[in-house]
Amino acid sequence: MSTINGTGSSSNIYEQINQKNQANSTTESSQAAEDSQMFMKLMIAQLQNQDPTSPADTADFMQQIATMSQVESINQLVGTVEDMSASLLSSQTALQASSMVGQRAYVNTNIAQLNQEGGYVDGVVSTEVSASNIRISIYDGSDNLVDRVNMGAMPAGDHNFVWQAGEGVPAGNYRIVAEVPSGTDGEYEEVGTYMGFNINSVTLGQNGIGMKVNTNIGSIDMSDVKQLG
Repeated sequence: MSTINGTGSSSNIYEQINQKNQANSTTESSQAAEDSQMFMKLMIAQLQNQDPTSPADTADFMQQIATMSQVESINQLVGTVEDMSASLLSSQTALQASSMVGQRAYVNTNIAQLNQEGGYVDGVVSTEVSASNIRISIYDGSDNLVDRVNMGAMPAGDHNFVWQAGEGVPAGNYRIVAEVPSGTDGEYEEVGTYMGFNINSVTLGQNGIGMKVNTNIGSIDMSDVKQLG
């Protein structure tokens, strides 16, 4: 695993990501050498066991050698191109991960962090159907209702919102509940919320697969991130 905190450490990240590619290249080179040795052994055996009264045509042997050389050259070229492609993809992934540091990740959670008194929290509400109103309720650590905001009628989709804490509202963790009307009886049902957190660093899995963003609430898989901003 590799953790990216910024662009300054990208060269080390590249080395870690490409270790497996380098190992694969070594394996392929060893296989090519074995194939070449096998070809030479077969050719020597053919020479040793030829009929003295009807020796093999020298031109045929030269043609076989030329063919083997062409095959080796093509294999080496293919291996070089594959190594370059894998290296470029890994490096590109590392650069993209580095550029994410400092951005906001909107994570699938209803827990928000108010960093300072009177500050704000931001998030995304996701609804599958249009709603006559989206209601945002904010609860403190003791599950007391602190504030409630009505966003009004909204179509189906993702909608960004910002809650500005009032004066005297202390910093800390708050629970954000987004709801839409469930019928004509005035009842509401909860819908998905994605709260915004700063990305402190990014952790890459093997060959860049399985990327995670590291925030103040922990390491978050990219599959749980709704959007970046």
